[in-house]
Amino acid sequence: MTENITVGDVIVTRKPHACGGDRWTVIRTGADVKMRCVTCGRIVMLDREAFLRRRKATLVPGSPPQA
Repeated sequence: MTENITVGDVIVTRKPHACGGDRWTVIRTGADVKMRCVTCGRIVMLDREAFLRRRKATLVPGSPPQA
């Protein structure tokens, strides 16, 4: 099963960040996923497998990639 992750997705993680926020915006995808905390602005990069384990839900889907 392939998980669709697009730039601009706003996701909720299973555990909160140290700042207390649990919402993140995806800013880069590929083998790794880079995301920014909505609360404090910290940028974190996770490999795709770790990202899929830690993601709880997608709140706001990003725009689909343009061909």
